[in-house]
Amino acid sequence: MRRLTVMAGALCVALVTAPGAFAQVPPDPNNPNENVPDQMNPPEYGESINIETAKKVAAAAVAELQKRNWKGMCIAVVDTHGDLVYFERDDRCQFASVSISQHKARTAARYRRSTVVFERLIGKGSFFAYLPTLDDVIASRGGNPLVAGGKVIGAIGVSGGTGSQDDVISNAGVAALK
Repeated sequence: MRRLTVMAGALCVALVTAPGAFAQVPPDPNNPNENVPDQMNPPEYGESINIETAKKVAAAAVAELQKRNWKGMCIAVVDTHGDLVYFERDDRCQFASVSISQHKARTAARYRRSTVVFERLIGKGSFFAYLPTLDDVIASRGGNPLVAGGKVIGAIGVSGGTGSQDDVISNAGVAALK
């Protein structure tokens, strides 16, 4: 028992006398995340997209697919919460793209930004290595918010092609709201 008490006491002394271990990390002037912006003004959420509008968005994306003669894509449209409202897939779609398209749409809706933003930030280096740790982030282009009246009403996500192909099709769906 005495030995245990001595060891516990030594541990307490070590913890109390080692304040350097608990010191804050000093700011890094090279880290762009250290800058605090003067303002923040993300778009508001509006009323969630309805099925009729979701079908219109998906139809525009499908029309772009057909125009380019691209095969094997999945198109997901979600509401403001990121929940699926409408889904369409080509017969040649790889099975992984079913969930990836929905994930891209969900990320775009919940974060109110295109998924290419995450892709580009991660590409900037280690200062943005934290991004994949955020809940429900996918850093692959092809997910875009759907905005009507200046408010986010949902998002579209496309998967099955290259990232740039997914983004072209996704943006065709976005353009249907304008």
